[in-house]
Amino acid sequence: MSAAAAIRHVDLRQPETEAPKADLVLDVYWWGDLPVGSRTRVPAELPLGEGQIRALAAELLGDQLSGREAELDAPLVAGNEARPHRGLNASRAATLTDVRARLDRLAGEPPCSASDVSLIICTRDRPDALRRCLESISRQRSRAGEVIVVDNSRSGSALPICSAFPDVITVREPRPGLSRARNSGIRASSRPIVAFTDDDVEPHPNWLSEIVRAFRTHDVDAVTGLVLPATLETSAQREFQFTLGAFGGSFLPLLFDQRFFAETRPHGAQVWRIGAGANMAFRRSAFDRAGIFDERLGAGASGCSEDSELWYRLLALGGRILHEPRAVVLHHHRATHRELASQVRVYMRGHVSALIAQADAFDDRANGKRIAWQLPRYFIRTALVAVGKRHWRRLALLSAEVRGWSAGLGYFARPGWRRRRGEWTTL
Repeated sequence: MSAAAAIRHVDLRQPETEAPKADLVLDVYWWGDLPVGSRTRVPAELPLGEGQIRALAAELLGDQLSGREAELDAPLVAGNEARPHRGLNASRAATLTDVRARLDRLAGEPPCSASDVSLIICTRDRPDALRRCLESISRQRSRAGEVIVVDNSRSGSALPICSAFPDVITVREPRPGLSRARNSGIRASSRPIVAFTDDDVEPHPNWLSEIVRAFRTHDVDAVTGLVLPATLETSAQREFQFTLGAFGGSFLPLLFDQRFFAETRPHGAQVWRIGAGANMAFRRSAFDRAGIFDERLGAGASGCSEDSELWYRLLALGGRILHEPRAVVLHHHRATHRELASQVRVYMRGHVSALIAQADAFDDRANGKRIAWQLPRYFIRTALVAVGKRHWRRLALLSAEVRGWSAGLGYFARPGWRRRRGEWTTL
C-alpha cells in the first residue's frame, strides 16, 4: 500500500469541503465534537453530492441515536467480534422526532471537570514525542487534577522536557517495562479516576472531559476511547491503518460486560477488542477489584497486551468496561516498515504471553485453544490472501507475526515466569 493518503475531518453540519490531493482519503465524520464514523475513499468519489451526504448522515446519525439515547436502552452491549447486540429498540431510532436537536444536544454537552483525574503518561527516550503530547494535554478544555509523567529511561531523558510544563509531576522508574512504569504512576497518583495515554498520542481537546462524562453516566470499572491516526504520510503508517486495522474501535459506545465475556470466553475472550492502552482510564476501585498491571507483560517485558489482560481480569471478576468513542486521541503510527515489523512481532509475542497468563490465572483453557488453533488458522488464511493478491509487504508483516507467536510459545516453558491460579500484582 504505497499510495499517498490523507485524513480529512468532516463536520456533517457544514458544507462539503474540497478533497485533499492524495490517492486515498480517510474521511472521519463528526457532528460538532461528536465523532460519528469514517469511510475510506478515492479522489474520484469526492466531493460527495448533496444526496450522498444526506444518505450518509442519515445512516451514521441514526446509529448514534440508537447507541446513545437512554430511551433506546443505550449503550449497546458488545457481543462476539465486539459487534453490538441490537435489540428492537434500535429500529425505533428512525421514529424519533427532533433528530437534529437531539444530536446537537449530544454534541454540545458542556465539558465535565477533570479535576478528579490523575493522568499518567509513560515515556522512554522519546523527548520530541513527549513534548508534542504534553503540549496537546495543555490544550485540554478541562485540565486533569494531576498530570504524572513516568520516565522509564535510564538517563532521565524526560526531565528536561517536563521542566517546561510546571504542573507536570515527574516520577522516575528506571526499571524497564511499561507495566512497571504504569504501576509506578498509579502508586504516585491520588485521584479517583486514573487515565492513561502514550507519548506518541495527541488527545482531542475534549478527551479528559469525555472520560469523566463516561464514568459519571455509567456504572463501569474502566473506559476506553477512540484512537484515530494523526497522519498517514508514510507507507508503513498506511499499512498499519488499512491493512492491519490499526487499533480498531467502534464509533458507537459499547458496553463490555458479563454477556460479552460469556459469549466469547469459550473461544478465548476477545478482550483485545475493548480498546487500546493509548486511550484508557480506570476507577481507582478497579485496582482493588482486580489488581494492577502485570509486570511480566507489556513493552520492555514480554511485549504488549498488559492492558487487555487487566481488562480480562476485570471482566472475569464481574466488572464492566465501556468503550466511549467521544473520548478521542490521535496516534502517531510507526513511520518505517522496519519499526512496523518490529511492532507487530512484539505485539504478537505479547498477545501469546498474555493468553498464557490469563489461562494460568483463571484456569481458562480457551486461551490455549486460541494460541494452538485460532492463531495458526489466521496465519494460513492471511498468507493465502496475501499470495493471491501479491501483497508481499503483508507477507513480510505476517512473517513478523509468526516469529512473535513462536517466541510467545516459549513462555509455556518458563515455570518461574508462570503464576498459580488467582495470582496477580496488587497495589
